[in-house]
Amino acid sequence: MSDLVVIAYDDIHKAEETRITLAKLQHEYLIDLEDAVVVTKDAGGKVKLHQAVDLTAVGALQGGMLGALLGLVLLNPIFGMVLGGAAGALSGKMSDLGIDDNFIKELSETLQPNTSALFILIKKVTIDKVLPRLEGTGGKVLQTSLAGVDEKKLQAVLDSHRNEVAGTPTV
Repeated sequence: MSDLVVIAYDDIHKAEETRITLAKLQHEYLIDLEDAVVVTKDAGGKVKLHQAVDLTAVGALQGGMLGALLGLVLLNPIFGMVLGGAAGALSGKMSDLGIDDNFIKELSETLQPNTSALFILIKKVTIDKVLPRLEGTGGKVLQTSLAGVDEKKLQAVLDSHRNEVAGTPTV
């Protein structure tokens, strides 16, 4: 079963920086992310979702390739590619994998302007190797399905940045 973690940041770019860090950790096989979405809220209050994978583009590419193959059979590969690409893009736009977009939008409305949030769905994690790499990133855990002990550890690691800035040594 996957765990959901939502972290809010006071900086509009910090959530994306953290997602990049998590992507590097995923390449090192220390974390297995099912989904990662960065949400930004600009000065005007407009919320924008930045998906890790653009399903519309992936669907268009897959549909185009399949359409081209079908078009070859029907002796019109260009028409098949265009038709398959359009169908694939529509299919990709309609599908929603991972974290529910409505949930993301609803929770994102509570963000302050010029802030960001990171929504991650974690399949598997080596927590003792991942937490030190997140140290000093700041942020506040808004919502999680982690066990209480793991949630407290995560928040303590995120808070370590605030404590250092304030001049208070971290524990």
